[in-house]
This record gives sequence, C-alpha cells and structure tokens, in this order.
Amino acid sequence: MSTAVKRRRINLRRFIPLYIMTLPGLAYLLINNYLPMFGLSIAFKDINYAKGIWGSDWVGFKNFNYLFATSDAYIITRNTILYNAVFILLGLSFAILIAILLNEIRSRFSQRFYQSAIILPHMISIILVSYLVYALLGPATGFVNKTILPALGVEPISWYLESKYWPYILTIVHIWKGAGYSCIVFLAAIIGIDREYYEAAALDGASKWQQIRKITLPMITPIITMLTLLAIGRIFYSDFGLFYQIPMNSGAIYDTTNVIDTYVFRGLMQLGDIGMSAAAGFYQSIVGFVLVIASNYIVRKIDRDNALF
Repeated sequence: MSTAVKRRRINLRRFIPLYIMTLPGLAYLLINNYLPMFGLSIAFKDINYAKGIWGSDWVGFKNFNYLFATSDAYIITRNTILYNAVFILLGLSFAILIAILLNEIRSRFSQRFYQSAIILPHMISIILVSYLVYALLGPATGFVNKTILPALGVEPISWYLESKYWPYILTIVHIWKGAGYSCIVFLAAIIGIDREYYEAAALDGASKWQQIRKITLPMITPIITMLTLLAIGRIFYSDFGLFYQIPMNSGAIYDTTNVIDTYVFRGLMQLGDIGMSAAAGFYQSIVGFVLVIASNYIVRKIDRDNALF
C-alpha cells in the first residue's frame, strides 16, 4: 500500500467525528430542501385526492394559465417586483446605516441596549404589528385620525379605503420591522475590520465620514453584494403577513397591496386548487433562479472578486 493511500485513510479516520456532526444538517437539508422537489409535479397535474399525486391527470401548463391569463396578472406582478425592489434598496441601506451607527457606540451597555431595542420589532408577531398599525390608522379611534390630523387641521383619512397611501405605509412597516435584524450581519462584518485602518486614517486627518466611505463601505462590499444577490433571487416572493395582515385584507386597496403570494392564497381559499398554488411557487422559484444567475453574471463582469460564485 502506497504512502499516499495510507495518509488518506489516516485523514479519513481523523475527520470521522466531523463527518458524523454534519449528518443532522445533511439530513435536514435532504428532507426540507430536496425531497419536496418531487412535489413540483403537482404544478403540472389536476390533483385528485382519490388518485393521489402520481395517479392524478397530467394537464401540462394549464395551472399556469391562472396566473397569466387573469386580468390581475399585471397588477400582482408589478406590485411584487416594485415592492421588493424598494425593500431591497431601502432595507439594505437602513441596515447598513444602523450597523455603522451601532459600531460608533463605545459603551458596551449602550450598544447592547440599542441592539436589543432595534431587533425587538422583528420578534413581534405580524398579527400584533397589524393591530398596532390599526391602532394608529383606524378610521374611528386611530391615533393619527383622532390626535395628529386634527392638530394639523386636516380632515380624517379613511386609510383602509385609500390605495395611494399604502405603498408608503407598507414600506415603513417593513423597514421598521426588519432593518434592525438585517443589520446584524453588517455589524458583524464591520466589527471584524482591523481598527488599525481607522487609526491610520485618523492620523492622516480623515474625517469620520471619509473613514466610512473609504474604509467601512469598501470592506463590507462583498457582504452587501452577497445579500443583494440573495434578495434579488427572492424578488418574486413577498412577505405574506405584511401584505395580507397589515392592510386587514381590505378589498378596496387590492390594487396596491395585492401581490402574487396573497393572490394565490385568496385563489386557493376560494377555488381550493392546489395545482395552481404549486404552479405559482414553481414560477417564482424559476424566475428567482434566473435572476440570481443573471445578477451574479453582471457582478462578475464588473468585479469578479465580489461575485457570489
């Protein structure tokens, strides 16, 4: 037996505990991510519970017609893409800003206090958030209509009947709820930057803004790129709770609050068509995959080192 083979066997025995430790993670990945892929066939079948998934009739792309043939297809696609584009842009911007501000706090007690305070909204159930928003915007007893608008001499607004306000309301709620949690990754990246860079810049007379622009942002650019690409991959998915619970499922504002996820849910509740719901999920996955590949290709052309793969 050659020396190289012996070394490989020794290394294999040495790393057996590590291989065993990976088994739970691999099992979870297999059960949660790969086995459900067999269910993609549901998108192309007319599901009959008596026949089962494999025995149900094959209908091709008929289930996809529900998404594309309806008159609401343009509205729900437009809302899904534009909302997520705004959420990616503003969400990442606010997360980076919060992370930079937290990093500037020198008191450990204060830093931990503010970290806990800004992460708290993420921990609150979306149902509770919807009632908090209703407490602010309720037509009869809402704080805004009963206190703020009268003080400004403005007539009360029927928030849940006026579509034009909801792009702003949903964006504010999304950032308030998610930016504090999203900043954790950026804060960890900033903390990992060697302090000698900042000390050298301060000796050269660089202001705090110049240090952020010339040191902090370039050093965390790979993290920003990675998270942006991952977010683009889910641009056709939406936070169901945000778009369904916060507007209180008000039909009068569907034109600005209805997205693919809520539209499919309402269609599933009314029609009970599982094939259509599976088709929507399949469509979202394919588009997300294509967008990640395309975005990563563009990043590789601009800066190969910052590409995800």
